Amino acid sequence: MERMVYVGLDVHAETIAVATADDGRNGDVRFYGIIENNADAVLRVTKRLSATGARPVFCYEAGPCGYGLYRLLTKLGFDCAVVAPAMIPRRAGDRVKTDRRDAEMLARLWRAGELTPIWTPDEEQEAMRDLIRTRKQALEALKIAKQQLLSFLLRHGLRYERPTYWTKMHWRWINELRKFRYPHQQIAFEELKRAIRQIEERIRTLDLAIEDAVKPWRFAPVVDALRALRGVNTMIAATLAAEIGDISRFSNPRQLMAWLGLVPSEHSSGSTVRRGRITRTGNALARTMMVEASWSYRHPPRERHLHLNRSQHLPQEIRDIGWKAQTRLCKRYRDLSKTGKPQPRVLTAVARELAGFIWDIARKTPLSA
Repeated sequence: MERMVYVGLDVHAETIAVATADDGRNGDVRFYGIIENNADAVLRVTKRLSATGARPVFCYEAGPCGYGLYRLLTKLGFDCAVVAPAMIPRRAGDRVKTDRRDAEMLARLWRAGELTPIWTPDEEQEAMRDLIRTRKQALEALKIAKQQLLSFLLRHGLRYERPTYWTKMHWRWINELRKFRYPHQQIAFEELKRAIRQIEERIRTLDLAIEDAVKPWRFAPVVDALRALRGVNTMIAATLAAEIGDISRFSNPRQLMAWLGLVPSEHSSGSTVRRGRITRTGNALARTMMVEASWSYRHPPRERHLHLNRSQHLPQEIRDIGWKAQTRLCKRYRDLSKTGKPQPRVLTAVARELAGFIWDIARKTPLSA
């Protein structure tokens, strides 16, 4: 039987701390050393570890350095796992943290089977993620820029009397405001308005780029099929496909709900059962898109002309799932609202059930070659 050596890597921007754990429960755990974070240094480590006659299997913690090391090791023919930081067991009384101890801990836990590898996207998938996450960052910047402009006006006693902001009428009110007393205040006011317009132009550019990038993408059929669901437009469908990836890795919809962090947390012992807020684990952006899509189910079920146009070319089976989801989730929203539950909790419950319909549609839609 082939002998294995488990290698833990504590990865940083400039360096990598390397530790090894020999096969077997009582195998030695050794600190190999600290190497530079580049391809040549990693290649030398793999050669030295392979020269001992054992097969090295690597793991490292997911972080800001991305998946470059994972792709390098797999290209060299070695097994490598990127592990979820939140799922790494940690001792409550351990107050010492160093790169060496972290690498040794990873090697020891990897040998014991206590680490949870994450699904790693390919380069095309990661490129789509980068584009979609850049749009998300632009939306957050737009929110901040608008708040800065409102705060500036409030400091000068200028209040908009109508309840809705950033409409055409609101912008007309902003553009018709009187001149400020000092010219540098007027410059600040104009720059705040200009910042909003620039960010909005960035978002429009990114929206067009995402629509163009989806067309040749292998997940394009899934994006198209998910639009059969009410509230799921192209942007939400593309975000879910990019963040979730291959949905066949979830054997049932409950696993997808848990991955999205939409299931309740639980702390039960003996005869006492306590369930709390949702876990909020997994992918935050995908979870946000699910909740955003669930807003549309507060209205009665109906198939509008726009929805029919974008789904009429889809198979009847997919369209039936979309209509079933609409009738069930609209009723679910009404029933939960009648009980007096807060709206955020109602939307979360609808989003959790919506994940099941997304799983069903995605697994029935073949990917492009």
